[in-house]
Amino acid sequence: MAKRFSWVCPRCGWRGEQDKYYWRCPRCASPLMLEYEREWEPNKRVWGMARYSSMLPIEPPLVLGEGGTPLVERRINGLKMLFKLEYLNPTGSFKDRGTSLALAYARSLGYRVVVEDTSGNTGASVAAYASALRMKSRIYMPRTAPEGKKSLVKLFGGEVVEAPSRGKAAEMVLEEAGKRGVFYVAHTWSPFYVEAPKTIVFEAYEQGAKPDAVIAPVGSGGLLLGLYRGFRELLEYELVDAMPVIVAVQGYSNTPVYRAFYGREPGETGDSSLADGIMVPKPPRLDEIVKAIRDSRGCVVLVDNNDIKKSLSELAETGLVVEPTSATVVAGAQKALEDGCVDHNDTILAPLTGSGLKMISELSKL
Repeated sequence: MAKRFSWVCPRCGWRGEQDKYYWRCPRCASPLMLEYEREWEPNKRVWGMARYSSMLPIEPPLVLGEGGTPLVERRINGLKMLFKLEYLNPTGSFKDRGTSLALAYARSLGYRVVVEDTSGNTGASVAAYASALRMKSRIYMPRTAPEGKKSLVKLFGGEVVEAPSRGKAAEMVLEEAGKRGVFYVAHTWSPFYVEAPKTIVFEAYEQGAKPDAVIAPVGSGGLLLGLYRGFRELLEYELVDAMPVIVAVQGYSNTPVYRAFYGREPGETGDSSLADGIMVPKPPRLDEIVKAIRDSRGCVVLVDNNDIKKSLSELAETGLVVEPTSATVVAGAQKALEDGCVDHNDTILAPLTGSGLKMISELSKL
């Protein structure tokens, strides 16, 4: 490992050292953060996550070539969108960034078995990285998860344990998490999945992006918080002049961030079940998410299945095939424009989080 970090609980002040793993605060059960020294010294010899080792808590292993995704410009509905093609990561989603850090850390502590609960993308990511690092994986998934994602987990050598629901999968994995020698990835809680997405911002900056706004789908919120922290750190080093407006996208079927941000229920209702990746009813870092949006003068917008289908089609027409959760950023940008959160002349940075090729049979029926 390149450096030392400490586990820190922002809520109660508990601290722990990196030679023991904690997936949440052992004192108050809150999400943890990592404290470590940082320095802006990109490694000019490599491209991808390892380029930013000096800004991360541990050395990224670059086991599968994670990071270094393209940045492409498209105009959709008159808005200038800079799409970061995160679905071109090794297992087809941005989750590979967080998984590479989390499993490199697990391997350094001697773990040989990892477990995780997920609706899809994280499962494939964890199974692939576990296999590459010579570890075994068990992935707890709801029966309704796309078959393509289950197949990917199995292809990478992971064991799929099906549960009646997403909630039940979370309950089942906790029984495993307490066993000796088992590493619970806990991606919705893990600070590694907040630290890693900072590198999306660092790459976009070095690729010449100067966004007025950044938009992201929000489930557990790790991606949004990583983007926010990435821009905060660029500001600290005076590499950018201002924090872009942060737009959080949720679906009408699941609105915890919207309710917390605005202090009220949405005025309309709708079904957004196509975007399974943002169906997280209780984001562990909800207060932190709301604070980040407010600090950036941002907003929260809601989309439904009709919005998502339209956005999938608009992206496909420009050659970009993504899963429904990823497509929410297109509809979300339009909603943010209507709400006055972004302007017609703004440049909007939008990570496209997951590949549509994993569920192409389902997409073809929409």
